[in-house]
Amino acid sequence: MCQPVVVTKLSGEMDKPLISRRLVDSDSSLAEVPSEAPKVGILGSGDFARSLATRLVGSGLSVVVGSRHPKRMVGLFPSAAKVTFQAEAVGSPEVIFVAVFREHYSSLCSLSDQLAGKILVDVSNPTEQEHLQHRESNAEYLASLFPTCAVVKAFNVISAWTLQAGPRDGNRQVPICSDLPEAKRTVSELAHAMGFTPVDMGSLASAREIEAMPLRLLPGWKVPTILALGLFIFFYTYNFIRDVLQPYVQENRNEFYKLPLSVVNTTLPCVAYVLLSLVYLPGVLAAALQLWRGTKYRRFPDWLDHWLQHRKQIGLLSFFCAALHAVYSVCLPVRISYRYNLVNLAVKQVLTNKSHLWVEENVWRMEIYLSLGVLALGVLSLLAVTSLPSIANSLNWREFNFVQSTLGFVALVLSTLHTLTYGWTRAFEESRYKFYLPPTFTLTLLVPCVVILVKGLFLLPCLRHRLSKIRRGWEKDSAVKFTLPMDHALAQKTSHV
Repeated sequence: MCQPVVVTKLSGEMDKPLISRRLVDSDSSLAEVPSEAPKVGILGSGDFARSLATRLVGSGLSVVVGSRHPKRMVGLFPSAAKVTFQAEAVGSPEVIFVAVFREHYSSLCSLSDQLAGKILVDVSNPTEQEHLQHRESNAEYLASLFPTCAVVKAFNVISAWTLQAGPRDGNRQVPICSDLPEAKRTVSELAHAMGFTPVDMGSLASAREIEAMPLRLLPGWKVPTILALGLFIFFYTYNFIRDVLQPYVQENRNEFYKLPLSVVNTTLPCVAYVLLSLVYLPGVLAAALQLWRGTKYRRFPDWLDHWLQHRKQIGLLSFFCAALHAVYSVCLPVRISYRYNLVNLAVKQVLTNKSHLWVEENVWRMEIYLSLGVLALGVLSLLAVTSLPSIANSLNWREFNFVQSTLGFVALVLSTLHTLTYGWTRAFEESRYKFYLPPTFTLTLLVPCVVILVKGLFLLPCLRHRLSKIRRGWEKDSAVKFTLPMDHALAQKTSHV
């Protein structure tokens, strides 16, 4: 069993920067690492190995790098790190980082005797094809080649850039797994000294799961992105038929110039509005299901459970579309077509001897419409900001729940009022039904109005009281008597779906 290496931690190592860029440039003026500092070895001289050496030296450790061509590579590493041949590099360190590709593991077999009893930290990552091709992980393969070593899988989810710049703005977590607890503890102490947070993932059998982490491309965003794209295509096609195709077919007017800007700007708020309503619709469905079942201890259907888990991503996509809508709206007056229509309107006004085109109702409607839109976008911006981990971690649960739930619902109400003010009486004008298709805003109002109506019903005392009891553990068919606390404010603090 390998003995753990004692890692000395420097004060404030989580906040200190790397030694400096001069370290990477091998500036000889830098102070050398103290000789009594714990020694760590690195096998490999690639980009990751160089970044790893920089971080280790900056954390106060003595680093020795093993390379097949040390004379050629020495200038690429910090001056405080010793670059030598592989056989010499593995002699004294007890912890050795294996920073080579899987296909080169066999080239290290000549070092088996020198590596016996040491801790090998596998930092490699397979390609997606290699991950599917091999049944065993890289770490398990390395362990099979060196049975006398303690193999630990770690640091493969950390990028070379994060190692150089430090973990302050990135993810600090380092998943670690190994069959030997002492070896895992040693590497965990090493991760702490480097400013990272080790996460124990169990035995070496978990290495395959850890190696799959860097291969995932935004796994939580796939379904929300497809949903947003589907809504965009639907509303864009719908608006194209109404605003471009109908004038061309029935009035012989060519308005295809609207495709890049006007139709997109009409589509974006529809997508943003529907996506925002889809953030709060699953919570309404979950609450209705709990009321119907009379318990909170039965699982939701898989589709509803997945929907609940994707609410954050759907909300951020809603904010993205709303922000784009605001930018596109600001650009509308810049168009040549807009100025052309404005001049035509002025000419018609002169020719018809109309003194002015001021309509008090339309002026007020537009003012209120724009004001509500700005307020809705402002609240959505607050929701998006509090979704950032750095902001969310500074809020307690009640504050976070207030912003995401209460203010989120306020944003939905403001967006609904914004849409209603835009539509005004247009929904009742026959000329608005082009190709017998209703105006776009009437379609977007369907889901949000249902959500607002049902949420309003849940505020009724009879339903609110029953739902609060269920979420505090009461069951319809249970023989256990249950009473809510007299303090209704305490009941309102109950966690909601």
